[in-house]
Amino acid sequence: MDDLTQRQQEILEFLRSHQRERGVVPSLREIARHFGFRSMTAAADHVRALRQKGHLGHEPRQARSHRVLSPLEAHRQPLVDVPIYGSIPAGLAEAREQEVDGCVSVDIASLGISTSAKVFALRVRGDSMIGRHIVDGDIAILQQGPNPSSGDVVAALIDGESTLKTFLVERGTPFLRAENPRYPDLIAAEELLIQGILVAMVRKCQ
Repeated sequence: MDDLTQRQQEILEFLRSHQRERGVVPSLREIARHFGFRSMTAAADHVRALRQKGHLGHEPRQARSHRVLSPLEAHRQPLVDVPIYGSIPAGLAEAREQEVDGCVSVDIASLGISTSAKVFALRVRGDSMIGRHIVDGDIAILQQGPNPSSGDVVAALIDGESTLKTFLVERGTPFLRAENPRYPDLIAAEELLIQGILVAMVRKCQ
């Protein structure tokens, strides 16, 4: 708690004790009375500081909704619900309509991605990417927007069909490569559109 002033530490301990004994944190009036503040404004300022420093949780528009967070909760990054837009072939490219199929909650910050980044997820079908340890049933989490580098795994639309492959550029020509020798390289006849770059995988253990 090195980030807290001595008074803030004292108030936090008072809140924690009150919450442990009564199930809720004290009101601003009770805080002001306990510490001898002349008004509730001083109490409110300290509570606001504790909330901003991550020691208090708060539900907006609910009375007495503050709660003291555990050390684990205080350092936990907020989770982002990433929409799953159906499935994508990790095999031969296929026509696919985009449809929402639930979501997966992810700590985006732990992936080194801004919480404002555009991310989406797709369920993997097929075995063309087993060389990159991507297997049928995995959930691929992808970032939309940045240009891919050669060697990135991408969700791509190639001549109107979707697939998950490794993006490569050789002699100035971009193409898609499977990570399974059973599948051929894919070179666009008309259009190669990168829809997202793989940033993480979610796998359900059997």
